[in-house]
Amino acid sequence: MKIAIIDMGTNTFHLMLAEVTAKSYRVFYKERVAVKIGEKGINDNRITSEAWDRALNTITQFKKEIDNTGITQIFSTATSAIRNANNGEELIHEIAKKTNISTQIISGEQEAQLILKGTRMALDLGDKKNLIMDIGGGSIEFIIADKEKTYWLKSFEVGGQRLVEKFHHHDPISANELTQLNNYFSEELGELLEQCAIHQPATLVGCSGTFDTLSDIYCAKENCEIEEGQTELPLPITSFDVIYLDLIRKTRSQRLAIKGMIEMRVDMIVVACALIDYLIKKLNIQALRVSAYALKEGVLFDTIDSVRNSITPN
Repeated sequence: MKIAIIDMGTNTFHLMLAEVTAKSYRVFYKERVAVKIGEKGINDNRITSEAWDRALNTITQFKKEIDNTGITQIFSTATSAIRNANNGEELIHEIAKKTNISTQIISGEQEAQLILKGTRMALDLGDKKNLIMDIGGGSIEFIIADKEKTYWLKSFEVGGQRLVEKFHHHDPISANELTQLNNYFSEELGELLEQCAIHQPATLVGCSGTFDTLSDIYCAKENCEIEEGQTELPLPITSFDVIYLDLIRKTRSQRLAIKGMIEMRVDMIVVACALIDYLIKKLNIQALRVSAYALKEGVLFDTIDSVRNSITPN
């Protein structure tokens, strides 16, 4: 059985095509597009007409790719920017009308659960408590968990695109803007800090775009290669510190020139790294790990679990 997974994130839309059997699966196609659906409207809870058109065009192209494979089972999810926008449901209806793709707008808690599922498939989290973090454009999900037990999880609507539009107005970012960011983190993430004080996670596990790019920057600098199918990406905590200090001193064009940087990350990465740095220092984090799997893989594995009952074992 072949299936399609679509993840409509605030910054990036992802398409994943996979073949599923009763005992295994194989991802045979991946595509990502920087739709930036939250751009210039996310803090007003609206999707602008420009972002609307980018979203509709991208899903239309995804549908063509899906149709070319003959896939009929499509599992599509939308997250923060769409679930909070006053016209988010309207966009989903238009997508369904024009492409026949039905999309589930998932809650922040559902998003966190799927991220955890993806992360556990990528990493052995061990017996000690980890703080798992997925920095999206609209929301950020935090989970405290080990390999078996989930102690706490929550989604906060303080994602990278929101932070950029609220705080990052100078290029390079100013010291005052960084101070404002740290004050904002302390105000908005009180429950996270309380839970971390209770559970004392010493390892931060990062997922998705920002962490992927930070690992790419590290690997470009250190000439390390990531093997195909590798599910844990390299990024020592000491190397994060070096990369972060470099990023906050550079303009956008200078950041874009960094080996390993990609354009779809260059605007959000400074505020995202400011949050990572804040948490490492505030929580006395001792180790950093990067999961190659996150939400879309969580959706994939969740879907696999649900469809396997209809597959006859070979």
